[in-house]
Amino acid sequence: MKDVAAHARVSLGTVSNVLNRPELVSERTRKRVLASIAELGFVRNESARQLRGGGSRTLAYVVLDATNPFFTDVARGVQEAADAAGLALFLCNSGEDRERQAAYLDLLEQQRVEGVLITPVDAADPRIGALAARGTPVVVVDRAAGPGHCSVTVDDLLGGDLAVTHLLDSGHRRIAFVGGPRTIGQVRDRITGAERAVARAGTGELTVLETARLDVAQGRRAGERIAGLPAARRPTAAFCANDLLALGLLQQMVRLGLRVPEDLAIVGYDDIEFAEAAAVPLTSVAQPRHRLGRTAAELLLAEARSPDGHEHQQVVFAPELVVRASTGLGPLRSSTVA
Repeated sequence: MKDVAAHARVSLGTVSNVLNRPELVSERTRKRVLASIAELGFVRNESARQLRGGGSRTLAYVVLDATNPFFTDVARGVQEAADAAGLALFLCNSGEDRERQAAYLDLLEQQRVEGVLITPVDAADPRIGALAARGTPVVVVDRAAGPGHCSVTVDDLLGGDLAVTHLLDSGHRRIAFVGGPRTIGQVRDRITGAERAVARAGTGELTVLETARLDVAQGRRAGERIAGLPAARRPTAAFCANDLLALGLLQQMVRLGLRVPEDLAIVGYDDIEFAEAAAVPLTSVAQPRHRLGRTAAELLLAEARSPDGHEHQQVVFAPELVVRASTGLGPLRSSTVA
């Protein structure tokens, strides 16, 4: 920095302001300092700056499953907000593993990130609360949180209700719910919403086929289980906890020579890009993925920049049902239950 100051003929403090508080420096001086930085090839020591300031210019997002395009889309929204604030973004994949999630939370606190966004394996994990209590802001994404945190989520009870109400209105009475494990809060809420729709209709039967994970392979296995049932007991429709399960189920139906939607109507959840591009375009409950990420990051930044005056918010978005060929209709959108 001394070399840059000498080359630009300014004080060391001016160079520091250009790097850290550019709004305090005139445009002419700022350009001269930046030109010197470029000519000398100066790269500041970010580790040293963190030691002095006690923090880093980074956010982190701990995702539940990096292989799920839903979380990629959410992360794009987070990235957009981080870019606007001049911050870097760390992405960490818990892979639905509690121990890995705990290890990441410990590491991120050691790295002094400005804040952590997390889609938790378990929202009740005490480490999440402890991290916030020790001064690192935390926002829970795609899951409701208690009053001690901000959270941004979608009404999964409504989403499950929308999906199964659509299937009931289409004449189905034997409906399977495919998803799991139940320890994941979103899965529990979507099952509860599905059960609510059946109870309100006063007709129909919901069979829960629990899966070990929320991926394509588990969807295929669910397809084998459904196809192996006697025709008189076999569900005529399936509501899957996410689109990856639904796409795996759809693939397995095609492999076994069963028709979608004639032999099995399928509804997914998330409305990822692959849903519309499937061999049979997939009816799905859409979440505002990008808005989830950006809103969560903006709440996190607001808390990090003004911790004393910050009030925690629980933001809940409404899902929409996007109807396509996998249930025999489409395309149309609905966000209400009749």
